[in-house]
Amino acid sequence: MNTQNDPQVESQNTSNSEGRVLFNSPDQTLSVLENTTDSSLTLPSLIRKSIIHFYFCLEGNAIFEFGPHYQREIHGRRNYFFFNPDQELPFRLKLAPHSKMVLMDITLERLHELFTHEPLPFLKPENIRQKYYDERDIPANLLVELNQLFNIQLSPNANRLFYQGKILELLALYFSERKPDMENCPFLNNEDMVRKIKNAKEHLLAHEERPPTIRELAKLAGLNEHQLKAGFKEIYGNTVYGYLLDHKLDHARVLLDSQKFQVAQVAYQVGYTNPSHFIAAFKKKFGITPKKYLMAKVA
Repeated sequence: MNTQNDPQVESQNTSNSEGRVLFNSPDQTLSVLENTTDSSLTLPSLIRKSIIHFYFCLEGNAIFEFGPHYQREIHGRRNYFFFNPDQELPFRLKLAPHSKMVLMDITLERLHELFTHEPLPFLKPENIRQKYYDERDIPANLLVELNQLFNIQLSPNANRLFYQGKILELLALYFSERKPDMENCPFLNNEDMVRKIKNAKEHLLAHEERPPTIRELAKLAGLNEHQLKAGFKEIYGNTVYGYLLDHKLDHARVLLDSQKFQVAQVAYQVGYTNPSHFIAAFKKKFGITPKKYLMAKVA
């Protein structure tokens, strides 16, 4: 979205819907959109050429209307990534009732500066003139940081520094997906193996309240147990259940950030039958008890 010169973002500030530009510089912007009404919120928008555009839908859904015959829909906990080096593309962004989005733009030159040591695929010389589009789930650790943009309260003097750093943090998390080391891990030497392990991860998260055993998960993915464990560690940098625990605790932090739930409620929502076990796990990961974390949010 062209947040730098888009008066529509500024004009949508009401008691029930909000569009705010958090950070604005010549080479990067960060904005939030929130619609708490029972009606859709529509904004004229623009994908600018040679600008990297990120659209993170945290809750609800939104529709990108590129014309009378073409549109794309994005749902909660999903994000889009757009890059077009040749032309600008106007569209209308229709934000559904009770939806939240984070929008981030960065120039191609600035992103290239940040990744000079290990260029991203679309930054390599042979790809620099190609259009690039990506759609993916928002991982729980990235969702935590995105939700903070709606809840954080800082002094005016600290705002710019915080949001400038937040852009770098969001970029780091977005592009930090591990890639299998084909030489060191013989179990990941083909795309089919990687696909099976990713399918195992999706099944694990879809059944996080009653997770399958390693044997059950391996069988479902079409792998043996050793392939599953070694491949999972190589791609995601964690054991199967370690990854699941991190996902649950990151989700718990998002729930606490919303300030809608008490600690025990959050514990049950993320699958703990004993809140004391949840408290211990949360403190081990974040260095603070969930109660103190919640109190700091309210203060």
